[in-house]
Amino acid sequence: MMEIAERPTIKDCTKTIMAIHDVMDILSGKWKVSIIACLCFEKKRYTDLLKEINGISGKMLSRELKELEVNQLITRTVIDSQPISVVYEITEYGATLKQVTSVIANWGLEHRKRIIGN
Repeated sequence: MMEIAERPTIKDCTKTIMAIHDVMDILSGKWKVSIIACLCFEKKRYTDLLKEINGISGKMLSRELKELEVNQLITRTVIDSQPISVVYEITEYGATLKQVTSVIANWGLEHRKRIIGN
């Protein structure tokens, strides 16, 4: 006898949408996912992030980094050197988003091929 799969309910849909809204609130904007993806590869200084993330302004990078730090996705470490430098690193919790950034990147590459042909 075959088991009948349980059908999703409106409550399931509502919970899913609420969870997606939570994620989108945390990762909102043009830059946060790019910053997280970049830091998943290695820790970086502020100036390195500014160079690597094409098009982001210094003011916007500072704002996004602060929000990511508040959400415990990255850590900020001040290095007592001359001149003082600041290093950002993905947290263990933030690294749980690495798979998400990979999926988004792969989808973006496929979409670009489909639309542009490159």
